[in-house]
Amino acid sequence: MPTPSLAALPIRRLTLRDLNACADLSEDRGWPREEHKWGLLLSAGRGFGIDDPEGGLVAACVVTEYGAWGRPDLGAIGMVLVAERHARRGVGRRLMQHVLSTMGTTPLTLHATPYGRPLYEELGFKVTGRAEMLRGRFTPGGPEPTVATRAATAEDLPAILRLDEEVFGTDRTPLIARLPAFADQLRVAEEDGRLVGYTAAWPNMDTHVVGPLIARDTETAKALIASLAARTERPLRTDIDVRHEELLAWAKERGLASVAFNAAMTYGIAELPGDWTRRFAPLTVAAG
Repeated sequence: MPTPSLAALPIRRLTLRDLNACADLSEDRGWPREEHKWGLLLSAGRGFGIDDPEGGLVAACVVTEYGAWGRPDLGAIGMVLVAERHARRGVGRRLMQHVLSTMGTTPLTLHATPYGRPLYEELGFKVTGRAEMLRGRFTPGGPEPTVATRAATAEDLPAILRLDEEVFGTDRTPLIARLPAFADQLRVAEEDGRLVGYTAAWPNMDTHVVGPLIARDTETAKALIASLAARTERPLRTDIDVRHEELLAWAKERGLASVAFNAAMTYGIAELPGDWTRRFAPLTVAAG
C-alpha cells in the first residue's frame, strides 16, 4: 500500500498512553526525553499529535488551558516537535493551525526558540518579552535571606492557589494542584502568617528545575531559590523573565550560567494578564 502523504495523516488527541512516543520524539530532535514533564503536561493539558504509519509520532504539542472549566481565558502552547525525518515539510505549521482553530478566540501564549519564532510570527504571534534560561550549581554567599521560608503543607494549597491566580491573572488550579506530587520540593515564603511567595523544584534529567517562582519582590525570590538550593545536590535550572535584572545578576553570581534565551509570545492579546513584577519564572516554558 502507498504511504499516505503527511497532509492526509489525521491529527488526534494524545493521552498518557502516548508518553513514551512523546519522549521518543523529544529524543529524536536532540532534546532530553523529559518523561516526567511530558506526564504532567499530558495529564493537566491537551496533547495533539500525528501518528507516523511507520511507528511513533510525526509531530506533537500540548496546550494547557487556564481559567473557568470549559471556558478558558488563556492557553499555553508547548512542546511543539516534529520528527527530524519529517522536518521542513509544513507539518509544524499544520499542527499549529489546528491548535489555533481548536482554541477559537481563546488568547494564547508560548515561549519560542530562535528556530521556531519565524513560524509563530507568520501565524500571528507577537513577541511580548523574553526569558533567560540559567543552569548550574548554586553556590551560597552574601547576606543571609531576611525572608522566612518553609516547606509547604497541604493546608497551604488554597493560599498558594489564590496567590498564583492573583499574580498569573487566571486560575491555574489543574496545573498547580499537581505540584505536591510532581515536585521534589514545594516551599513558601510568609510574613505575619501571610503567604508572600512560593516556588517548587522538580526533577528533570540530572537537574532540579526551579519553577514556578512567584514572589512579592526580588529579596523574596532570592530567599526561595536559596532555600531550594540548600536542599538538593543537583544543579539548578530555571527560566527567568529578563525584566528581573537584579535576580538574574544575583543568580549568575552564585553559579548559574546563561544557557539560552526564549521569546515570550502572545496571540489574541497584547500582553499576558496578571502582575509580571511578582512572576519571576514559569513552572516550565511549555506551560507558561
